[in-house]
Amino acid sequence: MDLKLLKLLSRDFPTVQAVSAEIINLNAICCLPKGTEHFMSDLHGEDRAFRHIMNNCSGALREKIDLTFSNSLTLAEKNDLAKLIYYPEEMLERMHAQTDDSAMCDWYAVMLTRLIEVCRAVTHKYTRSKVRKALPKDFAYAMDELLHRGRNDEDRLGYYKSFITSIVNLGCADEFIISLSGVIKRMTIDKLHIVGDIYDRGPHADSIVKQLMHHHDVDIQWGNHDVLWMGAAAGSLACIATVVKNCLQYDNLDMLENSYGISLLPLAIFAQEQYADNDASVFTPRVKPIHGYEPKESDLYAKMHKAICVIMFKLEGQLVKRNPVFGMQHRDVLSRINFADMTYEVDGITYQLRDKVFPTIDPNNPCALTEKEEELINTLLEEFKESEKLQRHIKFMYDVGSVYKVCNNNLLYHGCMPCEADGSFMEFTYFGKTYSGKALFDFADKMARTAFFANGSPEENAFSLDYMWYLWCGKDSPIFGKKCITTFERALIEDKVTHNEPKNAYYTCYNDIAFCERILADFGIENEFSHIINGHMPVKVKKGEDPTHADGKLIVIDGGFCKAYQATTGIAGYTMFFTSRALKIYAHDTYTATTDDEMPDCDINSTCVKVETAPNRITVADTDVGRTLMEQVEVLQDLLAAYKSGLIKEGQHR
Repeated sequence: MDLKLLKLLSRDFPTVQAVSAEIINLNAICCLPKGTEHFMSDLHGEDRAFRHIMNNCSGALREKIDLTFSNSLTLAEKNDLAKLIYYPEEMLERMHAQTDDSAMCDWYAVMLTRLIEVCRAVTHKYTRSKVRKALPKDFAYAMDELLHRGRNDEDRLGYYKSFITSIVNLGCADEFIISLSGVIKRMTIDKLHIVGDIYDRGPHADSIVKQLMHHHDVDIQWGNHDVLWMGAAAGSLACIATVVKNCLQYDNLDMLENSYGISLLPLAIFAQEQYADNDASVFTPRVKPIHGYEPKESDLYAKMHKAICVIMFKLEGQLVKRNPVFGMQHRDVLSRINFADMTYEVDGITYQLRDKVFPTIDPNNPCALTEKEEELINTLLEEFKESEKLQRHIKFMYDVGSVYKVCNNNLLYHGCMPCEADGSFMEFTYFGKTYSGKALFDFADKMARTAFFANGSPEENAFSLDYMWYLWCGKDSPIFGKKCITTFERALIEDKVTHNEPKNAYYTCYNDIAFCERILADFGIENEFSHIINGHMPVKVKKGEDPTHADGKLIVIDGGFCKAYQATTGIAGYTMFFTSRALKIYAHDTYTATTDDEMPDCDINSTCVKVETAPNRITVADTDVGRTLMEQVEVLQDLLAAYKSGLIKEGQHR
C-alpha cells in the first residue's frame, strides 16, 4: 500500500503486537457462523401485526425456547416464557396484579434463570465483544457474567446465584427482565430487511417507521406505495393528491391528521361547497371511518373522496402531457371522456360513467384546476412539506432505503426487472441516455433522491418529482411492474373487465432459472447459493400459488400481511430467514389482537413452508462484512511487513 496510508494506519496500531492481535481477532471473527437475516415485505400499515412479528421474530424465538427447554418445561410454561420475552412490560403488569410479593419473588427467580438460558442460546454464535455491545449499560456486568457462566462451573455456583438473589432483593427484577428480553430479541435477528411497501392500506405505517427507526440494523427496499409517500413529502402534487385519496379510501385519517398533522378540514369545506347538491355515493370509500376525523353528514366522506379524485385525475393528466417519455397518454383520463353523453371508451368499447356530474371540470380544458382546486392542493402541499414528523420519517426512508440492495449474495427489490416477453431487459431513454437492467435501477434510485434533496439541475429536479409518480404507478415501472393502473375505471365504470391491470412479462419470465441468473449476473452476483428476494405481488396460497420460482432462485415473500389482501391470499403474510445453514420461509396465520395496547393471549401460528439448505455452513468470511474484514487483514499485513522491514518505526504514535 501507499506508505503514507500505512503511516496513518499505524496511529491505530503502533506496534507489531497490536497489528498481530488485530489480525488474529479478525481472522477468528471470520470463522464464526453468519448472523441471522430476517426478511419482511408489504407491511402496508399493519402496525400491531408488525409489532408482534418483530417481538416473536417470526416464530424464531419460540423455536429457540422449544429447543432450549424441549423436555424440561410444559407447553404452558413455554407459552408464558414466550409472552414474557415478547411483551415484558405488559406481562409484568399482569403478574403484579395477580401475584402476592412472596410468590412474585419465586417467580422472578425462575423466570430470570430461564431468560438467561434463552439469551445464551441466541448469543452463543457471536463474539463476546458483540454481545457486550448489545447489553444495556446499567446491567452489562451482571448480564455478561451470567451469560458466560461455564456449564460445569461448580466452584462459582454461589457467585452466579448471588446475582439473581440481589436482582430480586434490590427491586431491580422488572427492569432487568425488560432489558434482558430486549437483548434476546435483538440478538435473535442480526439484520432486518424490509422489501417494500410500509405505507398505505393499514392504519398506522407511521408506527411501523417509528419502530424501524429504533432497530439496530435495518434496510428498506422501497415499494411503490413507499415512493408515493416519498414523492408527496418531496412536493409532487400528483403524489400528494393520491396519498390523500388513498387515506380517505382506506380510513387512514388518524395517521394523516393526528400523527402527521395534515388537516383535511380545507378539503371538507371545499367538497361541501363544490359538491353540495351532488350524489357522490359512487365515491363512497371502501372503509368507513371508525376513529379520528368523522364527518357529521354521512355523504361528506364520499364528497371529499370525489373532490380529491377529480383533482388527482387533473394533475395526472397534466403530468403525462409534460412527460411523453413515460408513454402514459392513456392515463390522461379526463381528456378521454365524451362529455356530450358522459361516456368513456376502453379497448374500443364505450361505457357509461357511473357518475355524470363533475361541476369543477371544464369539458374544453378538462385537466385545468379551478382557482379553488389550485388553492386547496397548494394548502395540502404546504402541510406535507411542513409536517416535521412526516419529513423525519421520509428522511429515514432515504437514509436506510434504496431501490434495490445486494446483500450476502442475494438481490433484494420490491417490484420487478422490466422485460419484454422474450426475457430481454426493457430499455428506457431519459435525457438522451438509455437505461436497462441494473442501470435502470440505479437511475430510479438517483431520481428518487434528487426529488427529495433537490440536488440536480432545475430540469432534473422538476422531472424527478414527476418520476416519483411514475415509479408509483407508471407503465412498466421497476417498482410498480404493471402496464397501467385503473383507478379511474374502478371508480366510474361498472364492468370489471376494464379494471384489469396487466403485469409486466417479468412475472412470467421469473419462472425461468436462466432469466433469474441473468438478472443476478447483471448485479454482479454469480454465487451458487444466491437468490432474488421479491415483494409486491401477493402469493395466492388459496389458489395453490407457491412463493418460490425458478427452482427456488426467486422468492416472493408477499403473502398478505395486509388485512385487505388476506381474503385473496389465505394467509397473513410470509417472512423469511437466512441463517448460516439455510433459507427458511414461514407462513403466518392472522393476528387477532384488536386494540393498540392488547397483549395477545396466543402467539401467531407460524409454519415453515420452505427450506433450502446451504451447500456448506455459511461463515462470516462468506458475507459482505467478512469480505470487508479480510480486506482489512490484507492492509494490516502490509503494515506488519512495513514494521518488520523498518519502513515504519514501531511505537512512534504511542
